[in-house]
Amino acid sequence: MAAISSAYVSAFNDYVRKELKYENDLPYEVLAGLGPWNYGRGGNGYLNVAEELRSAMMKTPHLKVMFASGYFDLATPYFSTNYTVDHMDLGKELRENITTQRYIGGHMMYHHQKSLADLKRDIQQFMTSALPKK
Repeated sequence: MAAISSAYVSAFNDYVRKELKYENDLPYEVLAGLGPWNYGRGGNGYLNVAEELRSAMMKTPHLKVMFASGYFDLATPYFSTNYTVDHMDLGKELRENITTQRYIGGHMMYHHQKSLADLKRDIQQFMTSALPKK
């Protein structure tokens, strides 16, 4: 993180102040402390929000979801998205609201130039497809 965090902080501060005209002296935290973190039973589990996502999709059937994953992501391994979605107990109609995209690279696939361009294109297409039909 030491190699990239200063670039993120600088770019973010420049963007929010110059483009968005946001004025605040609070520091921007790249990785803020999130706590207390619930690691499941006995404190040795993992974060799982699949049930919350399933609930939101059931309550809002027009909700669209896009997963963007890096092939070489060690934080969220390649098949974890498939496994999670496969075990959410969603009907066929709601499953069609889920889009999964894969990119060369790791957890921050946008560090790979082509993946960044592909991700941008895919997000634009996803957002356009998620808009209500007229």
